[in-house]
Amino acid sequence: MRRVLVAFLLAALLAAQQAPVSQFESSSNLVIVTAFVRDRDGRPLANLKKEDFQVLENGKPQSIAVFEYQNLGAPDATTSGTASVVAEAPAVPGTPAPAAGPQGRLRYRDRRLLVLFFDWSSMQPADQVRAKEAAQQFLTTQMTPADTVSILSFGSHLKVEQDFTADRDLLIETVRKFQTGQMSELADMGNTDTDTSDDSAYTADDTEFNIFNTDRKLGALEDATRKLAALPEKKALIYFSSGVGKTGAENQSQLRATVNAAVRSNVSFYPIDVRGLVALPPGGDASTAGPRGTGLYTGATQTSRRQSFNDQQETLYTLAADTGGKALFDNNDLVVGVKQAQQDLQSYYILGYYSSDDHRDGRYRRVEVKFTSKIQARLDYRSGYFADKEFRNFSSFDKERQLEDALLLGDPATALPLAVEVDWFRLDGNRYFVPISVKLPGSVIPLAKKGGAETTQFDFIGQVRDGRGAMAASVRDNINIRLRDESAGKLAGASLLYDTGFTLVPGSYKIKMLVRENQSGKMGTFETAFKIPDLVTDKEGVRLSSVVWSSQRQPAKEAVGVADKKAALMRRHPLVRDGQKLIPSVTRVFRNGQTVYVYSEVYDPSVTEGQPRPAIAATVALYRDRQKVWESRPLMAGTTLEGRVNTVPLMMELPFKDLPPGAYTAQLTVIDPRAKHFGISRTPIFILAAPKS
Repeated sequence: MRRVLVAFLLAALLAAQQAPVSQFESSSNLVIVTAFVRDRDGRPLANLKKEDFQVLENGKPQSIAVFEYQNLGAPDATTSGTASVVAEAPAVPGTPAPAAGPQGRLRYRDRRLLVLFFDWSSMQPADQVRAKEAAQQFLTTQMTPADTVSILSFGSHLKVEQDFTADRDLLIETVRKFQTGQMSELADMGNTDTDTSDDSAYTADDTEFNIFNTDRKLGALEDATRKLAALPEKKALIYFSSGVGKTGAENQSQLRATVNAAVRSNVSFYPIDVRGLVALPPGGDASTAGPRGTGLYTGATQTSRRQSFNDQQETLYTLAADTGGKALFDNNDLVVGVKQAQQDLQSYYILGYYSSDDHRDGRYRRVEVKFTSKIQARLDYRSGYFADKEFRNFSSFDKERQLEDALLLGDPATALPLAVEVDWFRLDGNRYFVPISVKLPGSVIPLAKKGGAETTQFDFIGQVRDGRGAMAASVRDNINIRLRDESAGKLAGASLLYDTGFTLVPGSYKIKMLVRENQSGKMGTFETAFKIPDLVTDKEGVRLSSVVWSSQRQPAKEAVGVADKKAALMRRHPLVRDGQKLIPSVTRVFRNGQTVYVYSEVYDPSVTEGQPRPAIAATVALYRDRQKVWESRPLMAGTTLEGRVNTVPLMMELPFKDLPPGAYTAQLTVIDPRAKHFGISRTPIFILAAPKS
């Protein structure tokens, strides 16, 4: 590995200046375990006492301080739902017994807690109608006296529509009030206002981090589970969705963080694909245009559509399997999905103990629950949890160990939201330069006053592993940021970009980026897979590199924290031209009225004896609802790069004007007329409204 460039840029400022589950939650060092005890016939076994159970954490016995039995089979209809749980003295001698906090108190005795979560942002109007009808049918005909239901919705933000209640009429009325088609508010995010002194420059905000990948939906689910964490009772979250699509830039860390938050909060996910049983005609249904080319006859079109559909369900299945819930796919009776959660959530025991391990190190802790006597029953529970993390009292060794653990342990960090872009460009032969761009929203970064300026410090660690899991490349950097008062005041509306790069050979890889802000200790991780193709084997189409989309060019010498400014190296960097460095957008979010730069490279273009100079044509088109709405003028290129054999650069400047805000599919088409070859690259982009004057 050869590190090519490490730069830290204040981007916007520089431009403008399935087992049944038992889950856990930890409050202080109080750990709650839910245990399902069933006899040979699968019926809940009641009348057990605290003395019948033994709890061990990492092999060490723990004193049970909280003990309750939740009888969901025969609830007291007159009970309002509140009951106190006495917290007994902890096992550590000489330590006073802590008072029972909110998370050590039962609010809903003998109640089944069901959460109906409507993800309107993923559903078409017809799907929204089915979701509402299924919820109303369950509430009308299937809800039992033991059921207490809460309703959440997610459009552009998470909203608690109705807190837990057993009032059937109130719940039905809440569902009926949802307006079909009005809650899918992704397009409305284009109206976000951001102050800027330069109308042509895009000043980033948090919106752009929540548009194209699954993080936005998974983050909402994580927030929902954290809201439910105050209740030690077992909760089932029924997630109405039309699937979670993939764009190729998903953060796998966010998926695991959502699952871990659910485990700690005692929540199981029960996703329901509201599309039901879907038939995919080979040529597409009446809502899609007819396919072109030979894909319809070779099966490629149908295979691609089926794979896309399966990918949308894959994340839903993972959420259910990893939290002990069940997913409902390919079933037109959506009420079955809600009934699954209702039937799975039978009577259970709540066991709480104050962990004897006070270290908040984020490590995984094994929990074991046993019977103290010979009881003929099956005991089901979740066998571990991740401990809390604390930063302010860390020593230098502790901070270093925290970084190592964050890379090695299974609990990802998501306090710092990240967006990562991985590109690749051929250098020579079989070697490829892979620039890595990491973007952070400035609004989550705290600053400390020091010497008349606001300062902070970041640790960046990146690891790239090949298909066998072997380390292929790595980077470690510590970056200091110092901003004067004027720039520091704009940080909340800006974004920070860290840029590094590796030299790799063709193959499949996985990258994990870890970022820690050393003022607050906030950390974020981003993991994704990428592939570098072997262009030598591509003999049919144009040999095209990655396509970089950008709205900024920055003098390379002005980059903050550049690790290597060797002139020869900068000349070979694909994104540096004439002393200007192209700053990847990463999130593909642009503003109406600004100039957008598109950069790519063509390798080994066709030449002839009489015409030794290549002739490459390129255009960019924008599509919306499968209709072309904008196209650039053709670019003709034929000049090869100095020091880069048989490489033709394509740099296009696109004035995006008078385009309605919203999501688009951008297509770069490259044609080599002499070889009669063409290449296409598509990517989703989002256009925001122009800033108000």
